[in-house]
Amino acid sequence: MSTPVDGAPPTLAVTGSTGWLGGLVAHDLSARGVRQRLLVRDLARAPRLAGSVAARCSYGDGEAARAALEGVEMLFMVSAAESADRLEGHLAFVDSAAAAGVRHVVYVSFFGAAPDATFTLARDHAATEEHLRASGLAWTFLRDNLYLEFVDQLVGQDGVIRGPADGGRAAVVSHEDVARVATAVLLDPAAHAGATYDLTGPEALTFAEMAQVVSEVTGRDVRFHDESLEEAYASRAVHGAPDWQVDAWVSTYTAVARGELDGVSGDVERLTGRRPVSLREHLAAQRRA
Repeated sequence: MSTPVDGAPPTLAVTGSTGWLGGLVAHDLSARGVRQRLLVRDLARAPRLAGSVAARCSYGDGEAARAALEGVEMLFMVSAAESADRLEGHLAFVDSAAAAGVRHVVYVSFFGAAPDATFTLARDHAATEEHLRASGLAWTFLRDNLYLEFVDQLVGQDGVIRGPADGGRAAVVSHEDVARVATAVLLDPAAHAGATYDLTGPEALTFAEMAQVVSEVTGRDVRFHDESLEEAYASRAVHGAPDWQVDAWVSTYTAVARGELDGVSGDVERLTGRRPVSLREHLAAQRRA
């Protein structure tokens, strides 16, 4: 890690700056004149931002993580890419943060995170939250709902969204709204210590309603097919993904069916001062772009 010419390395560290969420947050903070330390696995991919330095860091590499976090007070922790050992990496990284003297972690979790959540990966988030609570560090949890940017990507080549979601609802939220909340929290972290925020869009939709919105805005003929569990596993088996991944894909829908992603929160607007973007607004903006 290089040290800026104007003094010591920044005490705010941001993970995931080469991805969509960490990237949005890092760019927003830089535009506001906030100095930050970008923790990345590949230094060559780190964004070049005013007031930032890059440090090589991997969640599962305790020695490298502790070195990268030395002198950091505030840490923005984006959840790692989905993998069979993601939770182990999360827990190790929290331990590294505590050992390095980090004071406060803002962690990107998931709506309804709980040890018995239907969505399998939400259980990993619950375990990470619990580890942070026990770490002695101050913490803030940002629990985002399903991302509305993914809705039209769920549409198959035949124009069908498939999944065992029944008539359940999800309060899908945009990437940019989650990033705006994260920035607001990082600009005044003490005000949000110990808080858990549910980040949702302005409405909770069934997948049939999502399909209708996609149809109306894009002009495509899109519909939703409510699969049985057997159909869901069979239709995803063709991808050759490992069992844990298929379970995660299917349980996304069954969690919706059980009402675990339903419920609109006012946290996005309260923290950012802006009404969250709806699925219709997002798709319309894409069409205009």
